[in-house]
Amino acid sequence: MKYDIIVVGGGHAGCEAALASARLGNKTLLVTGNIKNIADMPCNPSIGGPAKGIIVREIDALGGEMANNIDHSCLQVKMLNTKKGPAVRALRAQGDKITYPKTMLETMKKQPNLELKESIVEDLIIENNIVKGIILETNEKIESQAVILTTGTYLKAVILRGATKTVSGPHGEKPSKFLSSKLKEYGFTIQRLKTGTPPRIDKSSIDFSKTSLEPGDSVPYTFSYDNEPLYKIEDQVPCHLIYTTPETHKIINENLDKSSMYGGYVEGIGPRYCPSIEDKVVRFKDKERHQLFLEPESIYYDDIYIQGFSTSMPEDVQEKMVHSLPGLEHAKILKYAYAIEYDAIDPLQLKQSLETKVIENLFTAGQINGTSGYEEAAGQGLIAGINASRKIHNQEPLILKRNEAYIGVLIDDLVTKGTKEPYRMLTSRAEYRLLLRHDNADLRLREYGYQIGLISEEKYQKFKEKQEQIQELITLLQNHKITPTKENNDYLESINSTKILDGITLYDLLKRPEITTENLKHWLEINFSNEVIEQVEIQIKYEGYIIKANREAQKMLDLEKVKIPTNINYDQIHNLASEARQKLKDVRPTTIAQASRISGVNPADISILMVYLKKEKRI
Repeated sequence: MKYDIIVVGGGHAGCEAALASARLGNKTLLVTGNIKNIADMPCNPSIGGPAKGIIVREIDALGGEMANNIDHSCLQVKMLNTKKGPAVRALRAQGDKITYPKTMLETMKKQPNLELKESIVEDLIIENNIVKGIILETNEKIESQAVILTTGTYLKAVILRGATKTVSGPHGEKPSKFLSSKLKEYGFTIQRLKTGTPPRIDKSSIDFSKTSLEPGDSVPYTFSYDNEPLYKIEDQVPCHLIYTTPETHKIINENLDKSSMYGGYVEGIGPRYCPSIEDKVVRFKDKERHQLFLEPESIYYDDIYIQGFSTSMPEDVQEKMVHSLPGLEHAKILKYAYAIEYDAIDPLQLKQSLETKVIENLFTAGQINGTSGYEEAAGQGLIAGINASRKIHNQEPLILKRNEAYIGVLIDDLVTKGTKEPYRMLTSRAEYRLLLRHDNADLRLREYGYQIGLISEEKYQKFKEKQEQIQELITLLQNHKITPTKENNDYLESINSTKILDGITLYDLLKRPEITTENLKHWLEINFSNEVIEQVEIQIKYEGYIIKANREAQKMLDLEKVKIPTNINYDQIHNLASEARQKLKDVRPTTIAQASRISGVNPADISILMVYLKKEKRI
């Protein structure tokens, strides 16, 4: 049997890659070790959060599935950072660990052009440095035009608790023992990474009177632009907040040598921005306590996830640690925490399309590229699925720029800077974050989704109507002027706003921090959706900052236009710093803008490179 595209791995990256490929008309095969674990949530069953929630909105804007799936399986939803500016607001949903994968599997099974196969892939079919298919553990060969590897944490996976090492993937699943060794033979640089997960507790054994209630928001939200809220506000499942105690810290410090990490049993490098609890206690000695959230995993069983309490301590030490927490003095541990080590490739060996530089038509996405997180994986999977399809159809790849999407920032960071630890998307990584907001992902990316073929005509027309309504409301506010009458000034004083001395448009009045669109209804009937009103208010209030951000982004875009030939010989360029020369040779940037973002390449090196390209008439 021959396929257009084969996807290896059924996690969040694999699901998005396979669905994108199939929806673009390609005969697609997804191979995974256990079909029941498709879209599994081995760690926290939540989707979204700072930066990550915006990635989910971007996936939806482009025609991916994650947003729609979490909308159908959420237990609790919150908009984070509402008291801060729009650049850092993000949606987070606690998902149901049973419903989420079940709903995704149903979607996969119904998708035309997509087949699912249960097996382990242990090698690739390579001819003339072009991938031609896969080889299963049974030695069965399956041919394809392109292959996408989304192997998650399964490459030579090892579970660690203290000094105990178990060759296993999450949930005791069979790992892939040989594929990463084969990749190394083919020329890939393999690195060892680590992540972890906290204990799960029996809900009935927790004294919730010693915890603080953390309910969901009283306003309904959706991740997908095409869904109405699918849950009732009053039916949201509560979470609870607690803190570590001095006793917790004492137990950890006394048993550090028993931890897999501090006992020297770990080979891989763990995530800096999602550390284990023992790592927090060691690194932040000045902190008296660390916050933890007790979060439900599903409505179908009573496991409670201790968010923020990942550890690789032995089971007996975990018992003491858990029982030192408020409300958990008599808690029953249903599943002990663990660390997991796995192999990943060096993402510097990837093109911005996520095709590898080592083997043609081979794409990778997710944790194999050095990232952590369901959302980061799904975003990469979607792009890999799109670009694998475009590659075999001789189309230009979709490359999202840093001012267009968090997904663009994520991929550019990976392929330009690389990573030596599990990469997590943070708002601080995006220099144009004011442009990359939760509220405007569709305005940034839906056109791409439609042009690629993942957004239907119906959804596209709905989007165009929204664009027209935004412009209509902006024009309405620009054309409606109020004068300094006593009635108008009395109203402004009543809402703690300064009197006007001259005529002013409602557009300019809305720029005042204390004025909202709701206040403008005093003068003008505004019959638009909340989504349109929110968008217009943000665009007007932050107009100056947005213009400045766009101006800065344009400088970067001008440098993106300056292409660097793929066959350039950096050894022929005199006066380049030795570190810069080596980094440029390793990354092989395609534009001057990308070259300028490489760690170790300074402005002087960029100037020398520009002079060389002009001299050689390359630009």
